[in-house]
Amino acid sequence: MKIRLNGKELESSSANLLELSYELSLPQQGVAIAINNRMIPRTAWANTKLEEEASIVIIKAACGG
Repeated sequence: MKIRLNGKELESSSANLLELSYELSLPQQGVAIAINNRMIPRTAWANTKLEEEASIVIIKAACGG
């Protein structure tokens, strides 16, 4: 299915947000994900199904200043 990831179109075979995190090799900590401008808690990733044309934003924490 096609999704929009951080403003860019991406083809993904992931059924839910947890699978997408594995597909993208996201780290276990320091990552936040929003779908259609709604933050999704990590505990809900496995139960959050992805839909065609969903707008997903991934934010990674960074150290420094």
